[in-house]
Order: sequence, then structure tokens, then C-alpha cells
Amino acid sequence: MVEKANLRMVAWELTRSCNLACSHCRASSKHGPYPNELTTSECFRLIDDIVLFSKPKMILTGGEPLLRKDIFEIICYGKKKGLVMVMSPNGTLLTDENVKKIMSSGIKRISISLDGPDAGSHDNLRQVPGAFKQACEGIERARRAGLEFQINTTVTKRNIKLLPNIMRLAKDLSARAHHIFLLVPTGRAKEMAEEELSASEYEETLRLLAREKKDSSLEIKITCAPHFNRVLLQERAAAAPSLSGRGCMGGVSFCFISHVGDAQPCGYLELKCGNIRKQPFKDIWLGSEVFNNIRDWGKYNGKCGVCEFKTVCGGCRARAYAKYGDYLGEEPYCAYEPKLKAKG
Repeated sequence: MVEKANLRMVAWELTRSCNLACSHCRASSKHGPYPNELTTSECFRLIDDIVLFSKPKMILTGGEPLLRKDIFEIICYGKKKGLVMVMSPNGTLLTDENVKKIMSSGIKRISISLDGPDAGSHDNLRQVPGAFKQACEGIERARRAGLEFQINTTVTKRNIKLLPNIMRLAKDLSARAHHIFLLVPTGRAKEMAEEELSASEYEETLRLLAREKKDSSLEIKITCAPHFNRVLLQERAAAAPSLSGRGCMGGVSFCFISHVGDAQPCGYLELKCGNIRKQPFKDIWLGSEVFNNIRDWGKYNGKCGVCEFKTVCGGCRARAYAKYGDYLGEEPYCAYEPKLKAKG
């Protein structure tokens, strides 16, 4: 079975420069500047290429997207072309002026990461003193102005016990949603191998989140844990009947574009599938061997290849690549054993 490509979402790393130095950063971002980033005209051309065949949601990320001087020109151009543009700043640069510019450019929602419920835990991961205070002040400015925001949290051994408190904080801050990411060991996060959850800890965490998702007043989304869909089905959670497609969207309905124009299945799976400076984006999206392999269930290896839940899960291709060097390999942090045994 080969899944049809249907581009619904693009994460666009507009710049790799950042004013933080987060321990788990997939891009190992630091202050910069980084050479060879896409120019304004190249950004406009990419938007033109995309709207020729699709209208995905565009997530403008980094690094820190607000460090890019032409950020609001790019947002306005995308909006003019009919794209939904959202932004993922770290919150520390959300001055009253920037909040006004974000709203006037047409951004409807931003996401801000909080990886701890207090300054000690959050700043420890972000590696910049005062990051928590500045992020919370930025969130308050967004809230006062009426700019919708969500909280993102990356879960590791360092903060797993703090997760209930972080979720409570997201509600107290009046966030619209809480998106929870499970650590993927790429970029600077390669140095955090000892802080990754084990397969059994992932399972326990996902079951806790399934119960929270059912009862929470917040929109809760779990990212980089495609086996969450399998857990929802097993728990017969309220959301389970509406599941459609695999848990991991990378390469099927989601694409990542780097600061230099490289297209990848996601930001954590560092396989260059083409560069938008060298060929039209549509040709990359439809013609890349990596993308097309990921869309083909028959090419999956290990227990993911025989799992009865594979059409709603698919496993994390980035973790498989980081662990085994095989992006079609089995998800290394899934505790479930399929009814059929994997060949070999």
C-alpha cells in the first residue's frame, strides 16, 4: 500500500539564528548569523511554487523567526497568496511592538515553548538565565492583545515528572492548546541520550496523555510520538473514532524546509530530499525517493512493517534513522509487540 501525498503542513526554518541555546535543539542553533540563508526574493519564489499546487499551513520557525529582518514581509506575502501563516517564536522577543506587527501581518496563532513550570526547570533546558521570565512576559503581552497562542513542551527524563505542572500552567496562562513533543535525538539533543525516555516510559507517558486529552479543556496534541494513535485506539479514547492517516505526517502530508532551502520529511530527519534553489518544490515533494519510500508501507522494516496499527501510526522515521541508520526501520521507542512477527 502506498499512501497518497497530500501536503497539509510545512515547517519553514526561516533562520537558524537564535538568542537561546536549548539543550534539545534539533538545529543546534546559536546566535549566528548563518551563511547562505534564503533571500527575501527566494522566499517569495518558494511561496509561489507551493501555491501552484497546494495551500498548506505554513509554520514559520527557526532558530528564532523574529530575528529575521524581513519576517513580516514574508508573512504578508504568504497571506496575500492565500496561505495560513503561523509562527513559533520562543517568546523572549515578544515586545508590544512585535505582537502588534504579528497581528497586523495576519498571523492568527503563535506557539511558545515552556519546558518547565518555573524558571529553574525551563532555564536549565534553554541554557539562558531569564528565558522563562521573558517567555511568560511575552505570553502575557500576546494574551492582552488577543493574539491566540499555544504552549509547546518537549518531554525528557529531566522534566517528565513536571509534566502535570506544565500542563496546569498552560491552562492557567489561558493557552488555546498544549502540544507535547517527545524528544528526538538529533542536533544538540544527541548529547541528551541518557535523558531519553525508555520504550516503557514512553508507553506510560502516552497513556497518561490519552487520559488527559479525553478530559482536558485544552486542545492537546502529541507530536513525535506516532504510536500515540495506537494508544488512543487501545484506550478507546473519545478521539479514536476520528483518527485518519498515520501518526507521523513527515513526508506524507508534512514537509520541512531548512534555512538554506533543503527539503526534508521533518526537521528531525536530516535527509536532504532536494533543494528549492535547484528545482521546483512540487518536483521535490512528488519526486523525491525518500518521500516516496516513506509513503510506501511495504518498504517498512522490523516490527513496524508487520504491525496491525501501522496505518494509524507509522513509527518515527527520525528515531529509526538516528538509532539504526535506517529511516524505514522500526520505531525504537515503541513497547508494543505486533501479532505478526517481523521477518528476520
